[in-house]
This record gives sequence, structure tokens and C-alpha cells, in this order.
Amino acid sequence: MSSDDFDVIVIGGGPGGYAAALYGASAGLDIALVEKNKLGGTCLNVGCIPAKELLETAAVSRTVAHAGEFGVKAEALGLDWSRTQTRKQAIVDQLVGGLTGLLKNRKVTLFDGTGVLSGDHRTVAIAGGQSGEVEISADHIILAAGSVPRSLDGFPIDDRRIVTSDELLSIPELPASAVVIGGGAIGCEFASMMSDLGTEVTILEYAPKILPGCDLDVTRVVERSFNKRGIQIKTGVAVKSQTTSADGVTVSFGEGETVTAETVVMSVGRRPASETLGLDATDVKVDDRGFIEIDANCRTSVPGVWAIGDVVNTAQLAHVGFAEGILVITDILGEPTIPVDYGKVPWCIYCYPEVAFAGHSEESAKANGFDVVVSKHRFTGNGRAMIVGETEGLVKIIAEKQPDGTGGRILGVHMVGPWVTEQLGQGYLAVNWEATVGEVAHFIQPHPTMSELFGESVLALTGRSLHG
Repeated sequence: MSSDDFDVIVIGGGPGGYAAALYGASAGLDIALVEKNKLGGTCLNVGCIPAKELLETAAVSRTVAHAGEFGVKAEALGLDWSRTQTRKQAIVDQLVGGLTGLLKNRKVTLFDGTGVLSGDHRTVAIAGGQSGEVEISADHIILAAGSVPRSLDGFPIDDRRIVTSDELLSIPELPASAVVIGGGAIGCEFASMMSDLGTEVTILEYAPKILPGCDLDVTRVVERSFNKRGIQIKTGVAVKSQTTSADGVTVSFGEGETVTAETVVMSVGRRPASETLGLDATDVKVDDRGFIEIDANCRTSVPGVWAIGDVVNTAQLAHVGFAEGILVITDILGEPTIPVDYGKVPWCIYCYPEVAFAGHSEESAKANGFDVVVSKHRFTGNGRAMIVGETEGLVKIIAEKQPDGTGGRILGVHMVGPWVTEQLGQGYLAVNWEATVGEVAHFIQPHPTMSELFGESVLALTGRSLHG
């Protein structure tokens, strides 16, 4: 067993871990990065990137199906799923290869294997991978072991009948019918993708509505779109059990209801993979759900040990992992830190129609004691949306109500509709800079663009408006 000493050891090569390694290396730190599977973690390999590639395939399919509306004569629509999977994997492989090269260029030392933290809190034992049995040490350790999909008791995961996101993203052929258990962001993305590509889809959600964290007006737009496309939505129901046969899976839910489909997709969240880190032999505190406990700077209960990404109880988003990685390196360098404001991070959901938001929803703002004023404008009157043939959706601004009834500080920006994941930037900045309606309304929106709707919605809160 060999031994090496580094400035920082990062256990986990997903977005949080590799961001910490890249940022730390750019600051001159000697970094070791330990990954037991593939660099890029869930996001690059079985999450964000492959899922969005398949959703883009669905978008292309929709475009071709409606090409006649633009006067374009398209041949009969068909799907070569194997070609789709080949393209998806090529994109994943290219990004993973690029990340590997970037880490090596930054002189980050890569170890292949499972990293276990020792009781001295500065030594990491590595085993089970191509790097062999290695022991390395550092005064600063970052735990970024990521997460794995959850399932329900009685729903054994296989490669075809009952799958999680891991299996679905590489499934050899799309099922004719599917039950998606869980109507959150991941569940709605999968349901939307499969429906657009010809699968008959049913969503079962325990909460009173799909997309539980989203503003109610946004959720209603998605629900209407799903209903029009034939996606069956059952909310407020508990899933009880399943029976698998040669023909498919029958799921029991609610009060004696059942639904049968070729495939069941489990989308009930992800759990932290903290059990791989050997923390029982350390003083690092872990809660009863497996999340590593941290403070505002991602410090654990042990000095010199930090934790970031899906292994801590923060928003399970790649870009939040990036931010946490940068925060920790800044803390290690002894520089002033700005903790992540988790209540104002950007969220993007890539179902059709897309959803994007930052800050309070109308419901959460009121629940937190704010007196609010709201502005909503729909894409139906937006010139660019009409040109591209996607007018479903709206932009909603939530602001503090001033004594004269106009809007003050912008508390939340919520969007649903065409390309909103690419439009959220200015709304996110407005919320996080605590900008007022008057300040933002002063700025010019280019015409004709989708983003004009954001400007119109803010302008209306000043008490005057143009088109709305």
C-alpha cells in the first residue's frame, strides 16, 4: 500500500467533487480526486446530460410532427431508438473525456476506487479500482460521494419491468406503456419524454399536485399540457404494491385502484451514498436519513472535513454542487466566503413545456409573511413564441407590495413555456440581487424575443404597462 500527501483530497468525481478539484487546482492547490465509478457522477453519466439528450430527441420529434404547420413537407414520422441511444452515449463520452483531460491538465491526481475516510480524519484508503490499494492523506478532505436512486419496498429493480433513472436512460427500447411513480421534476421529465415518443404514460404522485415545489399557476400549465397529450395524472394517491407478469406490471394504488403497464419507472427521489465513505469509524455526524450534517460553509462536525453535493441535505442540483465546491475551496484558502442561499437557487425542469424558477412562489411568499403583488403574462401574445409555434405558458413575477399597490423587491420569478430554462438568468439575478421592480423595469428587452415577456411582467408591476 503506497502513501501520498496532498493539500486536498476529494472523494467523489461528480459535479460537486470535480468542481472543487478544478477550482482548487486553479488556485494552486495540490488536489487528489477519488472516484469509484465514472468521472462526472450521476449528472454526466445517468442524470442531467443523458436525460436532456433524450428530451431533445422528443423535442425534435414534436417539431417534425408539426412541420406541416410551417409549410414544410416531412416524411412519415419514425423513431430509431438505437440511433438515439448511440447519440446520447457519444455526447456523454465526449463530456466525460473532456472532463478527464481538463482535470489532468490542471494536475489533479486521479484515483480509481472507493475512498474510505479513516478515524484520523486526514487519511483516505482507496481500494476496489484500477488504482489498487492506496492510502493518501491531506489536511483538508471534501466528501462528495453523491447519491443513488430510491425505490419503494416491494418494487425490485431490474433492467426492463421496474426501472429507475439509471436503467431507463439506457433501456434497449421504449415501452408501449409506462407507469411513472413520482410526479416531481425527474418523473415529469421522463413522462414527457416517453409520451412524446409514443409511450402511453400514467403518473402516480403522493402529493396533492405534480411538481410539488412549483408555483401553482406553473403546475396548472404543465398539467393542462400533459392532459392534452394523453398523459394520465393521479395525484394524492399512495402506491401500495405491484404484481409482475410476463406481460407487464400491475400497480395497486389509492383506494383499490390499479394500473397495468409494460414498465414501471421509479422517480421517488435519490438517497445519499454516504455509506460508502466509512463514516461509522469517524466523528463525522450523519443524520438518520444518511445525509452528512454541515454548517453554512459546508463544514462537517470534524475540523478539516467538508461535505458537498447530494451527500448533504441541500438541493440535489449539479449547479448547486458546483457552487458548494467553490465555497469549500474558498474556505480552505482562508478567503471570505459567501454561503449558498438555497432558497434562491435556480431550478430548471426540462419537461414539455419547460419550467424554470428562482425564489419564492406566490404560496411560499405568503406563507413566510410577505404582502405580495403578482404579475402574470402569457406567451400567447409574444411574437417570438408565435413564430416558433409554442405559445403555451406564462411568466409570473412575485414582488413585495408597496403602500401604493405597486411592486417593490422582487421575491420570485416563475416561468413555464418555450425555452424558459434559457431565459431564467435575468430573473435569477433580480431575485438574488434583491432588485426592485422599478430597477429591473428600466432595462431594455430585445425584440422579438421570448425574454420580452419577463420585461413586460416586471413593467406591469410599476403600475403602468405596454401590451399587457
